[in-house]
Amino acid sequence: MPRIRLLPASVTAVAVALAVVVLSIAAPQAARARIFDPTTFTLDNGLQVVVVTNRRAPIVTQMLWYKVGSADEPRGKSGLAHVLEHLMFKGTEQYPDGQFSEIVARNGGRENAFTSYDYTGYYQSVARDRLELIMKLEADRMENLALTPEQVRTESMVVLEERHQRVGNDPASKLSEMTSASLYLHHPYGTPIIGWENELKSITLEDAKAYYERWYAPNNAVLIVAGDVTADEVRPLAEKYYGPIPRADTPARQRVQEPEQSAPRRVELESAQVGQPQVAIRYLAPSYRTDEDGSAYALEVLSEVLGGGPTSRLYRALVVEQAVAASAGSWYSPERWDTTNFGFYITPRQDIDIDKAEDALRAEIEALLKDGVNAEEIEDAKQRLRANAVYARDSVFNAPRIFGRALTTGQSVADVEAWPERIAEVTPEDVEKAARQVLRPDHSVTSVLKSKPTS
Repeated sequence: MPRIRLLPASVTAVAVALAVVVLSIAAPQAARARIFDPTTFTLDNGLQVVVVTNRRAPIVTQMLWYKVGSADEPRGKSGLAHVLEHLMFKGTEQYPDGQFSEIVARNGGRENAFTSYDYTGYYQSVARDRLELIMKLEADRMENLALTPEQVRTESMVVLEERHQRVGNDPASKLSEMTSASLYLHHPYGTPIIGWENELKSITLEDAKAYYERWYAPNNAVLIVAGDVTADEVRPLAEKYYGPIPRADTPARQRVQEPEQSAPRRVELESAQVGQPQVAIRYLAPSYRTDEDGSAYALEVLSEVLGGGPTSRLYRALVVEQAVAASAGSWYSPERWDTTNFGFYITPRQDIDIDKAEDALRAEIEALLKDGVNAEEIEDAKQRLRANAVYARDSVFNAPRIFGRALTTGQSVADVEAWPERIAEVTPEDVEKAARQVLRPDHSVTSVLKSKPTS
């Protein structure tokens, strides 16, 4: 079985930056020329298909995204989405006992899978003449997954061990879990994707089968194929292998709404395992889907102004000028089905007290809210985003990841292609308004990671 990747609670600045970078362009005129120039169509059973031709290498990547993630799990069954991701490699009647992975490897391909709050995805990269093979394999397990009670118990324990390694032995991950649970008082985004230990132990074969049958259906999925292939070549293969799978009566997502918050929260963790202390401040923020006035795009520009590398405001002020930080920055994750978060972080220098570093970070936030931003730094931020687009189409992975995240969290292909134009329209006034709306103490959680002396 391949190495399974779990996407953490905040998809991190790196993942978000990838979406921003790849969708950037050199000028608004180029945006109208289309960035990825995809072809999209929908099969009769509801499967949406997106094809992006990329001739840079004779390979193709198939990514199948399901519109379901850990936030859609039944209450009390946290970790089920990730456990099922593992179970999808256990086999079908036609390809039992892990043959899926063996066949992909034998044909020179590589594969993996990932789980997040709002989606679960599976992908394979192979030589272009092996596309039909991996389509046949992936379509088979969409419909015919065969499981046993022992397999469910085993994979639940595998995920539990994964939790011990990733969370139990990592103070930063422990703190992140507690921070998310504090930021989201009621919404399932406050529950870790990997699940709580006691609930992982309770997952049964019936749980796994019910979840699979409820959500894993063509009308609840997006198939994205990118690489040395055209839509004319993909369509007949998709119709042949995915087309016969019947659509299911997949329900609409039932998500509880986060209640109004009225007080800032603070979470601290001290451990001898901590080498570098850190302070982070997270605020609730709109996602693309929940954004009502275009502030999501302004928040992306704001994050670039504040934390976009060594020329950004926070790095320049806290690392270079005041010399209180080894690193400092910001992040924003707009690709969520529901309310997301905007955050800041600072890692103090070894000779700087953590409280002093936190005070310096908060002073920069206050300065932002009081003095706002200027046109020059907004234009510089947008230019940095556009400049990074030079290598946008170099990898066959970029387009599937961008479109997959967008189409499983409420956006459309048109939204993805229009991103550069919407960013170009952001003004300093838009950024200042978004900052005032989001950076509210009563909607925030401060997390502090401290080093505990060993003697």
